[in-house]
Amino acid sequence: MDRIKEISSEINEMKQWPSFSSGDTITVTYKIKEGNKERLQSFQGTVIQRRGSGTTETFTIRKMSGGTGVERIFPLASPSLEKIIVNKEGAVRRSRLFYLRERTGKSARIKERKTFSKK
Repeated sequence: MDRIKEISSEINEMKQWPSFSSGDTITVTYKIKEGNKERLQSFQGTVIQRRGSGTTETFTIRKMSGGTGVERIFPLASPSLEKIIVNKEGAVRRSRLFYLRERTGKSARIKERKTFSKK
């Protein structure tokens, strides 16, 4: 089984992304191909979950668009991903935040994790 993982990691080279976890608010910029044109589009939202490992790892982002919840699943090893920016780190206790699907407004907010820098 380890041999299979070695071969698949050689074939699918993954880019290095910043570390993020569920509850973080991130912006993902990815390529969209329309006909023979390519353009970049951004998707900003809260990370609901990360699942899988290695080249098959994916993450789900949720945002509210016009009062409607929109979720999108991105594979981390996708060649269409351009960049990932971590905007806020959320203070959550669980790794899967599916309870956000039923919530709107203030109850859907996630507290920001406080980080202290050394001087």
